[in-house]
Amino acid sequence: MNPEKVLFGFFIVLALTLNFGFFVGELDNPDHHHVYELFAVIVVNLVATVLKFGDRTQMGAVLLATSLVALLQLFAAALVWTVAEQIATTGLTPVVTASIVSLSGGAMLANVVSVVLLVIETVMLRR
Repeated sequence: MNPEKVLFGFFIVLALTLNFGFFVGELDNPDHHHVYELFAVIVVNLVATVLKFGDRTQMGAVLLATSLVALLQLFAAALVWTVAEQIATTGLTPVVTASIVSLSGGAMLANVVSVVLLVIETVMLRR
């Protein structure tokens, strides 16, 4: 068993599961989506992205692209949250919360693609 591959797979799957945990709940209810959970999703996705930099295969390039898309979506969600709470001082209205959760849903879709590609790559490996 390759410990590097285990760590790589762990962070990809953890990114997906944390993102799913943040995404689940009523779309417009701020009580169902916690800021620290979004922060954890961003940190784990950053780690997963850094781990993907070493792979120089075509599959590695696609995996990196999906991670970059997820990070873009998550950073946009964090920016919307920050602007609503700190700059506009409107707080988490249902509309703002729906935007944040929708952006995290896009990131979750990118994470699903990463996990599916990881499974496909694993199945295609030959000993």
